[in-house]
Amino acid sequence: MRVIAAHLLNDYSGSPKVLMQLLKGWTKNNVETHLFTCSGREGFLSNIPNVDNHYYWYQFAKNPFVRLAFLTISQLLLACKLFFFLKKSDVLYVNTVLPFGAGIVGKIKGCKVIYHIHETSMKPLLLKKFLFGVARWSASEVVYVSNFLATQEPTSNKKKVLYNVLEKSFVDHANLTISSDKKAPIILMICSLKGYKGVNDFLSLAKLNPQFTFKLVVNASQNEINNFFINESIPTNLEVYPTQKNTHPFYQEAAILVNLSDVNLWVETFGLTILEGMAYGLPTIVPPIGGVVELVDEGKNGYLIDSKNHNLISEKLNDLLNNTALYNSMSQSAIEKSKLFSEDYFEAESLKIISI
Repeated sequence: MRVIAAHLLNDYSGSPKVLMQLLKGWTKNNVETHLFTCSGREGFLSNIPNVDNHYYWYQFAKNPFVRLAFLTISQLLLACKLFFFLKKSDVLYVNTVLPFGAGIVGKIKGCKVIYHIHETSMKPLLLKKFLFGVARWSASEVVYVSNFLATQEPTSNKKKVLYNVLEKSFVDHANLTISSDKKAPIILMICSLKGYKGVNDFLSLAKLNPQFTFKLVVNASQNEINNFFINESIPTNLEVYPTQKNTHPFYQEAAILVNLSDVNLWVETFGLTILEGMAYGLPTIVPPIGGVVELVDEGKNGYLIDSKNHNLISEKLNDLLNNTALYNSMSQSAIEKSKLFSEDYFEAESLKIISI
């Protein structure tokens, strides 16, 4: 059996990281594994041992019309490559709904086609309907990252919820470096450099709370950061960092982790950074809608608050950082919750999914 994985954009975001974990688990269990992804990019899918890499052209563009054209061209190229590569006995694993060319060819060739769906927020609506339509038509099985997403994007295909998990190496590192002492008053957010991810809300919170340090780590270059904030006044207590390959130091020094996605524009389907922060004992503040509510228990290991409610978020930040007993209780609960999402569970379930 061969597993052929298809992914569009290789970077340091959540969906390629999950696919990296899957690929490592399959190769560890002696499954012949091939990866088709875009060329010329560094990310979580780069240089994975024992994976045969195949590349096709794709380039991200800010202009939505150019981006759509680039997506279409890339999928034609991917479809051509896969048409001559796939065998009927292969398992085709399509990561996110974007590599639709893979789904179409896999269906035509009669492969077992598995879609791993990470997203629900997508614009324009017509594109979303097309991509999810291809997934429903071509998939033998659909894997979701949360129960919320499975409910939000139902299909008639065989389906499975496979929670994102932490790599054992990440957990081991956290266990070695986590401190039992109350941490410095640092508020951390790790996200894409997008308005709908709540970047501007994080800026507002920093201005409202000058007594705390706010650190923002974005999946973007320094030049992109400069352009994003060109018309903004950055307070002295806010530090913004470009793409980081190693986020451990940020989790280690932080006290609280937040996710401020605008629920009217973007619904989080899981929240891997939230889980990573929990492993470091960080209480979290997240939106009250989406897959993140399956990680955060209100008042126990964090709070569920709309990102636009800056006053309530500020109140909870002050409560946590001025009440040692409350903070320590939530911190311990966060660690215990994170232990439910183990790599052993992930590996065992992923092997069941690809088995014929």
